[in-house]
Amino acid sequence: MNKFSNENFLKNLKTSNSIKIHPLLMTVTTKSNLIKKSMAINEVSILRQNKQASSISITANKKNIIKNLIADGVLVSTPAGSTAYNLSAHGPILNLDSNKLAVTPISPFRPRRWSGTIVSDKSKIIIKNLDTNKRPISAVADNFEVRNVKTITIRADKKIGFDLLYDKKNSLHKKIKIEQVRKETSNN
Repeated sequence: MNKFSNENFLKNLKTSNSIKIHPLLMTVTTKSNLIKKSMAINEVSILRQNKQASSISITANKKNIIKNLIADGVLVSTPAGSTAYNLSAHGPILNLDSNKLAVTPISPFRPRRWSGTIVSDKSKIIIKNLDTNKRPISAVADNFEVRNVKTITIRADKKIGFDLLYDKKNSLHKKIKIEQVRKETSNN
């Protein structure tokens, strides 16, 4: 995440800061009842497979988040992925130590103004395709795609942790704060 330099590499490595991040575990059941699993460090993306918008329901810990979202899709993002695709879809930026996940719609049609939600990273999120025949969807964990999806279960895998190292002079918290207040500029 920082610019690489051979100069003082070992010294910088020894003095770096560290934060532990946990991946998402995606378990997918397809329309033909195959079960596929994959992990994602950034996000799990649920996307429409054809010209029809997806029609999905989303629950977290058996509580309805949304009964019927008609959209191009939805993202479930880790804090590490919150400044990537999630931010492009107008989702929130999460601090790396927030213990939260972002659930962000992609081009929502109905409800049109639904902007998503933030849930605990202890949540078990279940996404169901409400119309597998007319509105097929795919699920993508970082770069692993499963097509013709019926249900997706997503949870943070706390048994696995990655230590993310960064230069003390280039704090991740500082970078996130800058991104949170950054204003878009245009060349008019």
